[in-house]
Amino acid sequence: QVQLVESGGGLVQPGGSLRLSCAASGRIFSGNTMGWYRQAPGKERELVATITSGGTTNYADSVKGRFTISRNNINNSVYLQMNSLKPEDTALYYCRYNRLYDPVPYWGKGTLVTVSS
Repeated sequence: QVQLVESGGGLVQPGGSLRLSCAASGRIFSGNTMGWYRQAPGKERELVATITSGGTTNYADSVKGRFTISRNNINNSVYLQMNSLKPEDTALYYCRYNRLYDPVPYWGKGTLVTVSS
């Protein structure tokens, strides 16, 4: 089993920045993908960004140029640097982990990001 613990959420004004962190522990496989997803009230959970253990990244079009995902393979952590935040970025952000060729993910409990003036 894999456990994921997120941190870094909070209240920020439009145009501000936040950095989210996620630490993975447990039965970690070397080949894996970690990422961030978000869910706003009344909406479906959506992909924000992912990064493989090899460093390949993928971003939602809505966050390209503003968000940057990175990871540390030594401590099995993933980060999301969020800049130029907009009110529509307000959501519960979840950390996700899945092993190579395994579609079944592990999820963190989420960290709330609120962008408001």
